[in-house]
Amino acid sequence: MADRIELKGLEVFSYHGVLDHEREYGQAFTIDITCWMDFADAAAADDLELTINYAELAQLAYDIAAGTPRNLIETVVTEIADTAIARYPQLHSIEVTLHKPHAPIPLVFDDVAVVARRSRKQAPAIMRNA
Repeated sequence: MADRIELKGLEVFSYHGVLDHEREYGQAFTIDITCWMDFADAAAADDLELTINYAELAQLAYDIAAGTPRNLIETVVTEIADTAIARYPQLHSIEVTLHKPHAPIPLVFDDVAVVARRSRKQAPAIMRNA
């Protein structure tokens, strides 16, 4: 599927990490989301209900990322991807990237990111039938 919606650079401050100072002081994270779907019907009808409301999607991702602190950012992106594909039956697949540019690495680096991708083919049967 070639149609997609991209949300890039969603900023959130949170307390994810395994180190005590990450949990105490927190840090900035950035989220990118790509949604693959067929939005021909939404475009033809000019109807928001037939597509993904990206403001709602952004809020969903923000709420999860700003919520309960996790040891692993892998846990955060998995929760965002799984929740989104369950909530939006229009999605064929979704890819969520969580950037942690201030990861505690004592070397010079640009970014650390983890990516979760989910698709209807991989989703449990209950999700595919949603």
